[in-house]
Amino acid sequence: MDSRNLPFLSRSGNQESNALLLYISGKQGRERQVRDGQHLPGPAQQGFQSTQKIFVNTFEFYRFRFHFRALDEVQFPPSKSGNVVRGAFGMVLRDTASPATYQRLFQPVAPPGQHVPSGLVDWPRPFVLRATHLDGHTFTPGDQFHFDVHIFELRQPFLGDFRSAFTELAEKGIGVRRGRAALDRVEQLDLSDSPIPDSDAPQPSQVTLDRPEESVRAVQLRFLSATELKTAGGLADRPEFPILLGRLRDRLSTLRSLYGPGPLEIDFRAIGERARTVRMVRCELTWERVERKSGRTGQVHPLGGFLGEADYEGDLAEFMPWLRVARWVGVGRQTVWGKGDVRVVGTSPGSVIR
Repeated sequence: MDSRNLPFLSRSGNQESNALLLYISGKQGRERQVRDGQHLPGPAQQGFQSTQKIFVNTFEFYRFRFHFRALDEVQFPPSKSGNVVRGAFGMVLRDTASPATYQRLFQPVAPPGQHVPSGLVDWPRPFVLRATHLDGHTFTPGDQFHFDVHIFELRQPFLGDFRSAFTELAEKGIGVRRGRAALDRVEQLDLSDSPIPDSDAPQPSQVTLDRPEESVRAVQLRFLSATELKTAGGLADRPEFPILLGRLRDRLSTLRSLYGPGPLEIDFRAIGERARTVRMVRCELTWERVERKSGRTGQVHPLGGFLGEADYEGDLAEFMPWLRVARWVGVGRQTVWGKGDVRVVGTSPGSVIR
């Protein structure tokens, strides 16, 4: 989706809204006590507090880790683990879940008669897989392995459906030779990869997208899995910052609009203009060229993209929360099976740390 085509109107109907989203910690319009000596007379400057609403942009999602124990030899192919897991999961889900659940997870579409931009007739999937660490690995009987699922559907996280499908998938076999495994346990993770104690009602992790107070003048990013970024006329050959930020901005707003409390009420055009002031100062990429063959249609589809590192300089502070959330949502094409995993590996208030 090009940054010139704004993905959603704000609730007020304006495409360029400076209103901040009325959403804090899962509740709209939560009031906070703040010191505001500039707008109150006399006593306020002596430490009195006024009550006003402070609104922040947030993104929320669930993180689950599925732990398995190999019963046979389980072998994952190079560069295709996420795709192998996604394909097997989709086939099993047809049998273990209701038709409505399968459609919501694998074939989400706009309701009939609803007017949406052409790029959103087919919705992005409400989850992504993280299985790149399994690429090329073989597990012998008794070995443990895991993969992660990040779920963006807040109203119904579908954990039970994932658990049932992965249990059956493991029993039927997974990987190159369809080796059998057993699902040992499922953990919910926080943003630091630590397990969250079991709860009857899992609470989503929350990331604040508003500009932090600290200054950041340089950042180093690592493209951990193959990444493809759409731009005008095709696919970008380099992750120029305006393209990267534009695709990430649109993805977060779209996911939040479809599966969360609503669109991010930000000035899309203005944030895009500010992103154009950030310049790439180093780019060291390699291209991964991988293909997959659909078991359903027999068609061959490319899975590749670029991997490596890139350094950027400029006024980056407002973009840092967006860049950090990319590791959990992915950016670009085919994110559902783990492509577009971008990590912040270094920041500096001055020049890029080499």
